[in-house]
Amino acid sequence: MTAKWLGWEEGKSGHEPYLPIRYHSGAIHAVAEICISPAYPAWEIRGEFQAPSAPGTWPAFWLTGVKAWPPELDILEFKGNNVNWHNTFHKPGHCETTKVTVPDPAGGPPKVVAQTTKRREPGYLEVVYHLYSLALRQGPIILRLRTGNRADAVAVPSLTPVWRSCEFQEREVFDLFGVTFEGHPDLRRILMWDGFKDHPMRRDYAEPDDYEWEPTPHGDVLAKAKKHYPEKPAAEPAKEAKP
Repeated sequence: MTAKWLGWEEGKSGHEPYLPIRYHSGAIHAVAEICISPAYPAWEIRGEFQAPSAPGTWPAFWLTGVKAWPPELDILEFKGNNVNWHNTFHKPGHCETTKVTVPDPAGGPPKVVAQTTKRREPGYLEVVYHLYSLALRQGPIILRLRTGNRADAVAVPSLTPVWRSCEFQEREVFDLFGVTFEGHPDLRRILMWDGFKDHPMRRDYAEPDDYEWEPTPHGDVLAKAKKHYPEKPAAEPAKEAKP
């Protein structure tokens, strides 16, 4: 497969490192298909890959779903230098990336790049309202509001402009689950203190083992607190008495 140099300005890649597009992409698809099943739950795939590289090229070798994307597993992917990107796409919005430096074929020193892993949890947070009419004895009317994801798009509209009594309930959801309510008149913690980190009712909440704030730790809390106690100075050896 040969890709020809473009004679016009095609633009740049939409992702890091935003390289200029010099060639139109092409792909060679293997005919073989594998099926993961209870009888064959694990596979080991080996191969020798070779592709010429030049400025503007983006060689890559990967495995992907036969009739769907994702999943995808990038075995080799180079973006203009000797750093190999291993990308694993589990679901839309859920990608793990590991960068590995490979030796320079020309004999120069390899560029030192730390291995990093980026993971973004899929899913969303959902706020559910149950509305009743005591006067008409009707209900409930159920309203569901979902966030864009569980990381940086966790805002939903506040209902306090319609029902002022939603103020404390929305503050509690913000405090314990991390959902922000746009238009809330006083969005701040209501159960935990201002310096508390994260949101303790979420399933991905990691309980810290630093319990120095606990005045009288005991039981499991004491065992965790001891990890942060300062080490006691070593006792000096007793001096021998001179006659």
